[in-house]
Amino acid sequence: MNQFTSLEARIDAAAHAVLARLPRGSLADGAIEFLVFGLKQAWACLFGGLMLGMILLTRLWWPDIGLARYDLWFIAALVIQTGMLVFRLETLDEAKVILIFHVVGTGMELFKTAAGSWIYPEPAVFRLGGVPLFSGFMYACVGSYMARILRIFDITFTRYPPVWMTVLLAVAIYVNFFSHHFIFDFRWLLFAVVVVLYARSTMHYRVFRFRHRMPMLLGFLLVAMFIWIAENIGTWSRAWIYPDQVDGWAMVSWGKLGSWYLLMLISVVLVTLVHLPRPYRPER
Repeated sequence: MNQFTSLEARIDAAAHAVLARLPRGSLADGAIEFLVFGLKQAWACLFGGLMLGMILLTRLWWPDIGLARYDLWFIAALVIQTGMLVFRLETLDEAKVILIFHVVGTGMELFKTAAGSWIYPEPAVFRLGGVPLFSGFMYACVGSYMARILRIFDITFTRYPPVWMTVLLAVAIYVNFFSHHFIFDFRWLLFAVVVVLYARSTMHYRVFRFRHRMPMLLGFLLVAMFIWIAENIGTWSRAWIYPDQVDGWAMVSWGKLGSWYLLMLISVVLVTLVHLPRPYRPER
């Protein structure tokens, strides 16, 4: 798998030219790895960061220009996504993952809003039923991050579970998001299956000079935590709200962290269908 797009390769070469001249030593090496890790994470979050920043900015200041916030976000999301492809900030394979997760997310939005799980309190022209069309791009942000981070950090794996098993798990997770409204909620069973499948799996990633490793279950939790924080910002900005936030903002429940953990896993599986998990091979 090609690690960078053509533009990213030029940025990476320029960054290496600067970083390679910095002093060496355990403290300096650690500081550089930490800095580059943060920069790469920010780059991987480009789509989501732009969307979240726009949502937050329009919450703090929004003039009456005859255009609903939701419609602005939808138009802006289309422009951002197109720009990322045109300027080669994203590959076509990544765009496929984003599109699939967008469709998957929109389908769930239509059902969940009809069931009253959450609502979109503001008007919009671009909408399907009670779902403004920008909402699908919020799922696309997660798909974009998962696809880009795999490439930017050159991630490889040890003991990755069989892909067909992860696909069955992803399907079961998605079905449970709907079925638990009618029958038993199987999320705890699904969590147990996730642990069984991924408990021995490790991801290996390169930051700058060194490769690092992390248990996959921990990596999933950290990403889900980040999404949960972003959701708190989104609900505070009234991009969408839960029933207990109608009369005033309250922190999103910790139970949603588990929901995002499972939903994020669907994105991971979709990415592996485009970029098959590569086995880790020790470097000399």
